[in-house]
Amino acid sequence: MTARWEPDVLGDGFERTTLELGPAPDGPVVATLVRHRPEGSDVGGPTRPALLYVHGFNDYFFQRHLAERATAEGYAFHAIDLRRCGRSLREGQVPHFVTELTEHAADLTAAARLLRRETGHERLVVMAHSTGGLTASLWAHSLRRAGVVDALVLNSPWFDLRARWFHRVVSTRVLDLVGPLDPLRVVAEGPSAYSHHLHVDHGGRWEYDLALKPAGGFPVRASWLRAVRRGQARLAQGLRISAPVLVATSAGSGPNRLDNPDLDRQDTVLDVAQIAARAPLLGPDVTLMTVDGGIHDLALSAPQPRAEYLDGSFAWLASA
Repeated sequence: MTARWEPDVLGDGFERTTLELGPAPDGPVVATLVRHRPEGSDVGGPTRPALLYVHGFNDYFFQRHLAERATAEGYAFHAIDLRRCGRSLREGQVPHFVTELTEHAADLTAAARLLRRETGHERLVVMAHSTGGLTASLWAHSLRRAGVVDALVLNSPWFDLRARWFHRVVSTRVLDLVGPLDPLRVVAEGPSAYSHHLHVDHGGRWEYDLALKPAGGFPVRASWLRAVRRGQARLAQGLRISAPVLVATSAGSGPNRLDNPDLDRQDTVLDVAQIAARAPLLGPDVTLMTVDGGIHDLALSAPQPRAEYLDGSFAWLASA
C-alpha cells in the first residue's frame, strides 16, 4: 500500500505517515514516520541516501535543526516515532511500553521497507539516540542480509545500566521475577534535572510538546526495563553488525542534579565509560567519537559541542 503523507505538527517542510503494525490488547499499534521535504527542493528522490532517526525513552522527534542539517548534507531525512511513543501513542496505551525490544524492531523494519521499496532509496543510514541506539543496534544485528542498513550513528546509546555492579546484577534478577508477574509495576519515577533543563520554559534552548516529552519523564515500568536489560545482556555477548558504526558520546558523565555546575556540559543520564567499553562489541567496524561539552543528547548540546557532533557525524558518514 502506498504511504499517505499529510502535514506534520512541525510545520512547513515536514510531513508524516502512519505505519500500521497490527492489533494488540491495548488497541491498534502504529508507528509514525516523519519526513523533511522543504517546498521547492528535490530532497525525496531515490538518488539521495535516506537517513532514519530513532529517538530514545521519554522522547519523540522534534529536532528540526537535525532534519535541516541532514537535508543540507544531501540526505532524505526521516524520523520514526516508535509504537506507543510521541505521535504514535493512542488512547488507552501506556507510553513507551513494550515487553521486548524486538517489538520495536518491527517498527524499524516497516520504516526501512517503505524507504527501500516504495521510495527506492539505494542507501539507508540510521541515526539513533539512547534507548533507540540499543534498539537499532539489536535490529541491525538481527537483519538476515547485509545491505538493509549501510551505516549507523549512535548518539549516547544506552548500553548498560548506570549503577554499581552489585546493583546491576541484583536489580536485573529482580526484574526477571517481577517483570512477567507485574509488567506495569512502576520501578522508577521522579524528576530528572536533565529533562527539566532542556525546555525553554525552564531556561533551556529547546521547545517541544511537554505532553509527549514531559520534564519529569514517564514512569519506568518493570517489564520495559526488563526488556532493556535483556537487550543489554545480548549486546554484552557480542553482536555482528555488518555495517560500519559510529558511537558518539560526551567526554564525561556527571550527576543528574540541578546543582551540578556541569549539567549543560556532561552526560548526566548515562556513564560514557560504559558506552566506550561496550562499543567494540557491536561488530568489526566501530569508531568512537567523544564530544567535549556534550550532553546526553549530543544534538541538543550547546552550540559548539552540537556543531562538533553534527560535523563529525556527517563527515564520518561521508567516508563510511
